[in-house]
This record gives sequence, structure tokens and C-alpha cells, in this order.
Amino acid sequence: MSASKVIKQIMVERDLSVKDLALEMNIKPQVLSNKLYRDTFTYNDYIKIVNLLGCTVQTITNDTRKVFVNEYVPAAKTEQ
Repeated sequence: MSASKVIKQIMVERDLSVKDLALEMNIKPQVLSNKLYRDTFTYNDYIKIVNLLGCTVQTITNDTRKVFVNEYVPAAKTEQ
């Protein structure tokens, strides 16, 4: 399933609009709408969005079944 489909499905479950999610991401709704339509998310975008939606992304190795949780860590703000 594409990143856009996953995000849209979670948004429906959370009763969250594109405008609401864009506001939480500090971007314009049109920018998010374009990303959803074109499915042009970076991996970091995807991690950030699913974390904002209250979800986690996991990578599980096939052989040992070891679980790695992929979390979004915002960049540290620099003082000016």
C-alpha cells in the first residue's frame, strides 16, 4: 500500500482533514494535498506524519524477527 493511501486511511479513522494535518505540520494545506495526490513523501516525511497521527513505523527483520521502531526526531533548533 502506498504511503498516501496509508496516511489517508489513518486520517479518515482519526476524522482529520488535510487542513488539520497541514496545520500540525506547519505547512500549507495545498502542499500536503499535492504530496498526498502525487504520493511524493520522503521517508522522514512519512515517519513525521504517522507520528503526528499517533502511529509508529516498525522494521522487522525476516530471520530474527527483531523489531526496530522508526521514530521521527525533530532537528534541534539552532540559536541565532
